[in-house]
Amino acid sequence: MQEQYNPQEIEQKVQQHWDNNKTFVVSEDPNKEKFYCLSMFPYPSGRLHMGHVRNYTIGDVVSRFQRLQGKNVMQPIGWDAFGLPAENAAVKNNTAPAPWTYENIEYMKNQLKLLGFGYDWNREFATCTPEYYRWEQEFFTKLYQKGLVYKKTSSVNWCPNDQTVLANEQVEDGCCWRCDTPVEQKEIPQWFIKITEYAQELLDDLDNLEGWPEMVKTMQRNWIGRSEGVELKFEVQGQDNLEVYTTRPDTLMGVTYVGIAAGHPLAAVAAKSNPELAAFIEECKNNKVAEAELATMEKKGMATGLTAIHPLNGREVPVFVANFVLMDYGTGAVMAVPGHDQRDFEFATKYGLDILPVIKPTDGSELDISEAAYTEKGELFNSGEFDGLEFQAAFDAISAKLEAEGKGHKTVNFRLRDWGVSRQRYWGAPIPMVTTEDGEVHPVPAEQLPVILPEDVVMDGVTSPIKADKEWAKTTFNGEPALRETDTFDTFMESSWYYARYCSPQADDILDPEKANYWLPVDQYVGGIEHACMHLLYSRFFHKLLRDAGYVNSDEPFKKLLCQGMVLADAFFHTNEKGTKEWIAPTDVKIERDGKGQITSAADSQGRNVEHSGMIKMSKSKNNGIDPQEMVDKYGADTVRLFMMFASPADMTLEWQESGVEGANRFLKRVWKLVNEHSSKGVAQAIDTSALSGDQKALRRDIHKTIAKVTDDVDRRQTFNTAIAAIMELMNKLGKAPQESAQDRAILDEALKAVVAMLYPITPHICFEMWMALGNDDIDNAIWPTFDEKALVEDEKLIVVQVNGKLRAKLTVAADATKEQVEALGLNDENVTKFTDGKTVRKVIYVPGKLLNIVAN
Repeated sequence: MQEQYNPQEIEQKVQQHWDNNKTFVVSEDPNKEKFYCLSMFPYPSGRLHMGHVRNYTIGDVVSRFQRLQGKNVMQPIGWDAFGLPAENAAVKNNTAPAPWTYENIEYMKNQLKLLGFGYDWNREFATCTPEYYRWEQEFFTKLYQKGLVYKKTSSVNWCPNDQTVLANEQVEDGCCWRCDTPVEQKEIPQWFIKITEYAQELLDDLDNLEGWPEMVKTMQRNWIGRSEGVELKFEVQGQDNLEVYTTRPDTLMGVTYVGIAAGHPLAAVAAKSNPELAAFIEECKNNKVAEAELATMEKKGMATGLTAIHPLNGREVPVFVANFVLMDYGTGAVMAVPGHDQRDFEFATKYGLDILPVIKPTDGSELDISEAAYTEKGELFNSGEFDGLEFQAAFDAISAKLEAEGKGHKTVNFRLRDWGVSRQRYWGAPIPMVTTEDGEVHPVPAEQLPVILPEDVVMDGVTSPIKADKEWAKTTFNGEPALRETDTFDTFMESSWYYARYCSPQADDILDPEKANYWLPVDQYVGGIEHACMHLLYSRFFHKLLRDAGYVNSDEPFKKLLCQGMVLADAFFHTNEKGTKEWIAPTDVKIERDGKGQITSAADSQGRNVEHSGMIKMSKSKNNGIDPQEMVDKYGADTVRLFMMFASPADMTLEWQESGVEGANRFLKRVWKLVNEHSSKGVAQAIDTSALSGDQKALRRDIHKTIAKVTDDVDRRQTFNTAIAAIMELMNKLGKAPQESAQDRAILDEALKAVVAMLYPITPHICFEMWMALGNDDIDNAIWPTFDEKALVEDEKLIVVQVNGKLRAKLTVAADATKEQVEALGLNDENVTKFTDGKTVRKVIYVPGKLLNIVAN
């Protein structure tokens, strides 16, 4: 073992050992307990960022820990390789998405290897290859044949800059999440998968996901949005009935108008003879409103000239097109009760419509709707035969009457809408459908799959090459001319089943059921909470589709989920002569701090004063990303990994501080130094536990307490930072422990082997070397240390003695000392008698094994 710790030399050697020995290549073994650990796979953008490093370090720590538990551990990696960024980069760099993507994969693969992640590279794939998406295409055709896929023209969020459809979640403040272009509404044909068919099961099964964060489950419950209510009809003269869904039928008698969405068929009918209304409808269509914004947006509307008939009292109420009614949710129409709904109240107030209260507080307090709607549940009045009823009784009575008269019925509604999987961009898997000359749509036969996306293309702005090339779409179906679908799949399709493909990446089907059922479900999944309502929900849905197709026998894809926090870094900017902020990389800024660590001044490499914008998320736009490669080159992969796991709890934000990285590096050097000093003295003898001194017993107790704590922190609690802190605390004690006697060296030997084994999942390269130096075989085949229950037993206890609440003495007593023995020792201690002489002892309070408090006056 070298005297000096040289991370670059060690890490290269150990990584070569792993490659040569195929250390992390695994196969199914029915005789071993399996553990499938997976981190969300990366998009091959070109370089790893610190968010990647944190995500994959967490996954690798869990994988290596479980490996030391003797389990058959699979940790695969691949590439989420389709998507819009590749197209944008290809246009910018005058290339095609495919070569750009494959070059990035090779570069990032090398970066992952340098960080020492224990992946089974035999399972690697990129989702942009026909070998992968071919099975996705075939599965889609099977879903079509089962009636779970359909095509319809629908209004979509359209980004005119990127020329593609956006999911509702991808619209932020009315703009595209990628390019900030205002989003428009566009009517285009779209392919959908019926995720709504599984809405109830997706909701119910959240209760079984005990290893998921409550926040993620709550987000999914809200997104699925199950509600119980009543669907009812308002007659509109000369038109089809207007269907409305409400969760508050108790307010039905307070309806004073009906609101419909701009995209509602009735709005189009009314607009035919009303140009002003037609213009308003267009305005509404191009001002996409996210559901979360409805409460705060300005309410706008216009009368259609139509009236609806109240289903129970026959009252005529006006029909308005209203910008707060969304076609995507419910029926695209709402019964407006301004007395008891705030949005309805604001609209009615603005347009001078009637406000009729029908619910009052049950506690007898006065109803006041002069400034706002009364939205609580209460007692009905102004409601005819339903007066005096409270919410549930009114719900049942009103829905029963509607049902009896054929005007409504109870129903369950979901906020969740079917998954639109069509995208108009090029770099995605072609949707395997064709249209024949008679207008009929057909799935591509299995023997003609995959429909291969051409990779040798020229990108012309944002136009998809397969849309621009009319020849590509031409094909045949049953010998007749046909046209291929030129839309491609939403890239969430590929990421919704990749975890299953890892189980059998060479299978001649979407997956091999035998292998899949050995590995699935994933035991530990690691990834960002930003995927809660898209990727994580779609994956759960896809897993249930695979189950119902007979491929897997589990209901859920991921047993346990850990959502890692973001990585933050200091951000600095210089304001130029135009008043524009120029963001300066933190590595190019020289800073001075005060005694409390606060930044007092900062200047860039040109000597210009720069302003500190605080700790914010690392991003290209703020130029505050820290290149992992630079840190690995400077300190080594193990140091970067250790800092990532120690600086913050895994699910909290991490503040990048190079001083913290330096501290992690110093700690590894200390461990290395102590192991080197110890191992250079030769092999240590076995511990003679029957001949330990009191101090030796205490140190050994600390060792085994640390093993117990670290084991629990890493396994059950997943608080890796506290596990590392416990190891550091133990190292402080070991550094001061005597090493003269054979017993001392034996205890240190036991301690260092435990420390190295516990650090191994976090810092595997240095631990590989130190483990060998301590006289062991390959640490990758080692077993996690177990704590000795006997070592935890204390022979003696330290008792704090107080007189009238003030510390006066400390006693060392036998662990089994009785209350009487402790009291006698305490009362007779010379430091105690100084404060009790001449006084009467009124009370003696003993907290067993901890405290003796004497009250005297």
